[in-house]
Amino acid sequence: MLRFLGALLVTLVLAATASAQLVDKKGLTLAAAKKMAAAAEAEALKNTWRMVIAVVDDGGHLIYLQRTDETQAGSIKIAVQKARSAAMFKRPTKVWEDALAGGRQAILGLSGTVPSEGGTPIMLDGKLLGAIGVSGGSAAQDGQVAKAGVDALPKP
Repeated sequence: MLRFLGALLVTLVLAATASAQLVDKKGLTLAAAKKMAAAAEAEALKNTWRMVIAVVDDGGHLIYLQRTDETQAGSIKIAVQKARSAAMFKRPTKVWEDALAGGRQAILGLSGTVPSEGGTPIMLDGKLLGAIGVSGGSAAQDGQVAKAGVDALPKP
């Protein structure tokens, strides 16, 4: 009887393992990140704004970074942080800026949030692919440039 129960248990475990599935998900390529950064850069240059543009994957890991000539060095880290914040929370960083402006100072205690416009998630079919972060101008300018980058996402 114990042998039978043991064999049954092994069979059930193997059946459960066999039915486990992996997800098939899309991800950002370096080429896609460069295309979005180029569109963001074009928007910045059209307005003569000096900007840093960062593109991260869905885990917040840097894929691509570019800095236009004469952009302040401090914007490098901020652009990356904005992109990571947008990816990790799956929402634009403007959400945190608006909450802080509305008096929600607790936002400052949420690890990883950046309460300044310019970080935008990159979504496809409701799924997060990554995010773009921009720094160097005003918050609204950073947001405008980030939007131009996201709008250039290659469609499958």
